[in-house]
Amino acid sequence: MTMERVGMDQIGRATIADQSALIETLAQAFQTDPALSWILPDPAHRARALRSLFRTLVPADMRAGVALRSAGDEAAALWRSPGQAHGETLEFLRTVLSLIATFGTALPRGMKVQSGIDAHRPTSGFWYLHYVGVRTAHQGKGHGGRIIRAQTAVADAEGLPCWLETATPENVSLYERLGFATQVEWDVPEGGPHFWGMMRPAALEYSRHLSTT
Repeated sequence: MTMERVGMDQIGRATIADQSALIETLAQAFQTDPALSWILPDPAHRARALRSLFRTLVPADMRAGVALRSAGDEAAALWRSPGQAHGETLEFLRTVLSLIATFGTALPRGMKVQSGIDAHRPTSGFWYLHYVGVRTAHQGKGHGGRIIRAQTAVADAEGLPCWLETATPENVSLYERLGFATQVEWDVPEGGPHFWGMMRPAALEYSRHLSTT
């Protein structure tokens, strides 16, 4: 894996050999996520299901974009390339059976969450921060911000915006400090979680350069 220094961390692009570490990082990070806690209310079941979920999502997102990890596996991020946020029919067919097995009777709740995300996400032209997380023992130390900035720097160089959704209220201010602004909010029906959809605009200095060339 090629690493480059970002702040105190070395952040690099993950390879197939890193998938197990990515899965474990994200499974730990999302154990208390409001949306996944609503879908899978039993903590023990959730812990097992999250590892199964990310065994499906990590390879899919790596095919559709880029996965990043810190050198010590404190943090991981899955980014989908511009035009890849909504996935394709082939990807759906590859993952649907695994997702049915993962969620079981919780699948209808999972579909409600995913339908809301799909309905409020822009259509194209942005880097999509699908998942980002920090292992439990390393949370609150700045790892999340550093791994996000590693890819927003790439988006800035390309003159492209970035998009994300979060159901964690405490994360909204973090994303605002990284340049994201809330564009839309919604509630998942039938008592589901509240979501924020946030966009980080293309770097202003790069946009100005494009307008003068």
